[in-house]
Amino acid sequence: MSDRLSAATAGLPAPIVVVDLAALDANAADLVRRAGGVPVRVASKSVRVRWVLDRVLARPGFAGLLAFTLREALWLVGHGARDVLVSYPTVDTGSLARLAADPVAAAAITLMVDDVAQVALAARAAQTGGQRVLLCLDVDASLRVGVGPRAVHLGVRRSPVHEPAQAAALATLVARRDGVVVRGVMFYEAQVAGLPDTSWAARLVKRASVADLAVRRGRVVDAVQQAIGGPLALVNSGGTGSIESTVSDPVVTEVSAGSGLFAPALFDHYRSFAARPAAYFGLDVVRRPAPGYVTAFGGGFVASGPAGRSRLPVPIDPRLRLTRREGAGEVQTPLRVTGRPTPPRVRPRRAAGAPPADATRGPAIGDRVWFRHAKAGELMEHVPEIQVLHPDGTTTATATYRGESPPPH
Repeated sequence: MSDRLSAATAGLPAPIVVVDLAALDANAADLVRRAGGVPVRVASKSVRVRWVLDRVLARPGFAGLLAFTLREALWLVGHGARDVLVSYPTVDTGSLARLAADPVAAAAITLMVDDVAQVALAARAAQTGGQRVLLCLDVDASLRVGVGPRAVHLGVRRSPVHEPAQAAALATLVARRDGVVVRGVMFYEAQVAGLPDTSWAARLVKRASVADLAVRRGRVVDAVQQAIGGPLALVNSGGTGSIESTVSDPVVTEVSAGSGLFAPALFDHYRSFAARPAAYFGLDVVRRPAPGYVTAFGGGFVASGPAGRSRLPVPIDPRLRLTRREGAGEVQTPLRVTGRPTPPRVRPRRAAGAPPADATRGPAIGDRVWFRHAKAGELMEHVPEIQVLHPDGTTTATATYRGESPPPH
């Protein structure tokens, strides 16, 4: 794969990000297959390239976007999106005012809430702008084991709404406010969808969480529907890593997924599915600081989350390893050449006058080395455009969110 990526991007400066179109399409088809007829809502935060979002949404089986911010949702609606669920609550009063004054946006966008203060902001904007604002209740999908002070919380700290009675109380409050209406509920089971199957403990937590949600999710939905006096338009749940268990629950009307389109390195340790890596970034070798080491110019793009090796990028050349002392730097990325050397390769990109590569010493100065990011959409924040690699080996450039003007967030 390294040779193909280097040949396709010869002459283009690094750092460079490439999306393999064949792998992207295969991953999209697999998400639909795994969802078993339940619509897949695309998590835009895990993509952040509008061209990719449009391509995926044009496929049967996908419906709607799960946006990161209200500003992003308004921007997407301005480019034609007509069903956008905002995945996090907002206190952006300027964007709320824009939403409530725009009938197209107000009909297309659903806001996330889990607190009365968020509801009050949305209702105030609706009263001023004149448009009804659609709301979705964010219900905590984490697993809680035990009661009282000895209770253990397994999962992210996302929403204070956990039990059916809490969800019903918030829905009742919304029903009493003018200008806002509950459209749906969302459950993001991060401890299932985002937890690799790397240990027996992780697998135990996932099984227990799935069993808990299979009961509690339905009870929450029933409680909210009784509170609002009618059916919910959407019950959103899941993520790339939990699609099968999520869609097995009959109350779920749609499943969210996004990272599975690019298959970042954190998805290498799941047992329930095997996606094809589709997103890569390349850096050029500029130094040989010592025998057995090479240095790539530019940063290594560390992923967010708890600090640790799992958040570091992964070189796709099996001979190369990040050094423990420097890791993935900001301005340079040192690499140790280790393991059995591979045979000499045709190197389409090398600095003028650079000596031939030696397979026992790793890449030569001027060679391009390729990495996979630990996460998906975060990679796109580092470049204004990506190169889309077509099956015939040609590439076309397309803008990321960062490269669009104005950017959504």
